[in-house]
Amino acid sequence: MTFRVEPMCLVPDGVDHIEGFCQFPKKEVAKLVSYFVRWVITPRYDKSSLETEYKTNNKRLDHGKTEKYLRVFGKVLVDFEEHFQDKLSILIDQYLGR
Repeated sequence: MTFRVEPMCLVPDGVDHIEGFCQFPKKEVAKLVSYFVRWVITPRYDKSSLETEYKTNNKRLDHGKTEKYLRVFGKVLVDFEEHFQDKLSILIDQYLGR
């Protein structure tokens, strides 16, 4: 899973912090269902890039195929993404010292 974080979601001068933040959560998100997901968190400088992207064997999965893939592991895409977003919000607060 590739998740692109927009710099402005951190703080108004997020562009100065985004690279550091994207390195910060690696160990924490690696613990989230790591048996079937490889996590990549990267800056989203180009708004035309997808925020969330799923791949398997270097092939991009559309929404329907992503849902089927997650179902194999007993996961629901909406719940899976909500859980990740919740964890990411906590990590942003930790990174910013809130």
